[in-house]
Amino acid sequence: MEEYLILMRLDLITKEAQPSPEQMQEYMKIYNDWVGSIAAQNRYIGGKGLSTEGKVIRSKDMITDGPYAEIKESLAGFIMIKARDLDDAVNIAKGCPILEGDNSVEVRKVVAVHGEG
Repeated sequence: MEEYLILMRLDLITKEAQPSPEQMQEYMKIYNDWVGSIAAQNRYIGGKGLSTEGKVIRSKDMITDGPYAEIKESLAGFIMIKARDLDDAVNIAKGCPILEGDNSVEVRKVVAVHGEG
C-alpha cells in the first residue's frame, strides 16, 4: 500500500456558505462516519483541519494574508490514507461528504523527499 493525501477544499470565507451550528454538527457526524469507515479498513493514517488564518510567503520576502484570500474555495483540511494506487485512493476520496456541496477534493500520492523512505 502507498500513502495518499486527500485535500479538502470548500468555501470558508463567504458568510452565506457557512453552516449553522446544527448543520455543522450533522456534517461532522457524516464526515466522522466516513473517516471511521476508512479507519475500519486499516487505511486511515491521520488528518487535520486547518485554520482560515495564515500567511503566504513568496520569493523576495513578499508575505501576504492567506491562504488564497482572492478565491472562495480554501484548503479546509486533509487526511492521509493507504491505498493500492491512485485509482483506489480516488475511489475512497469520492466518498468524502464535502462533495455533497459545491466543493472539491484533491488526491495526491505522498512521495519521498530529501532521501526519506
